Amino acid sequence: MKKLRIYLDTSVISHLDAPDVPDKEADTKRLWEDIKAGRYEAFISPVVVAELNDCPEPKLSYLREQLKLIDYVVLGKNDEVTYLAERYAAEVLKKKSFTDCQHIAYACVYDCDMVISWNFKHLVNYKTIIGIKSVNALAGYREMMIYAPTNIVEGGDDDDDS
Repeated sequence: MKKLRIYLDTSVISHLDAPDVPDKEADTKRLWEDIKAGRYEAFISPVVVAELNDCPEPKLSYLREQLKLIDYVVLGKNDEVTYLAERYAAEVLKKKSFTDCQHIAYACVYDCDMVISWNFKHLVNYKTIIGIKSVNALAGYREMMIYAPTNIVEGGDDDDDS
């Protein structure tokens, strides 16, 4: 079976160290274990790298160490990503959410199966998902699934057959 290609936005990586939201931190760490076990192909973008570099120490060092534990690919920026992100900004989100638009555009252009995010305000919500679906259909891209880590982690209590 083909592995799912997942794009990790910055919020996911950041929640590897989020003691103020222990449930999200726990689910993120479970996702990290799934990635380490080879259940997914993981991708990030230069946008993620730049946003992570804005984290204060010691969190930044911790997140960099965690990234060394998984296999992932940093996707390259190109005109297609910029074009698609600009369409999302004009038709779905607002210009001030351009970074979020870029996350989705990277995932679409590089044929990821889904975007994984904790950003419920701009990404993991019905309005955005429907809007992205419409833009992608008109622009010739496939539908993009957008989920929180909780929705895809394996081995949780809900996986019990009883």
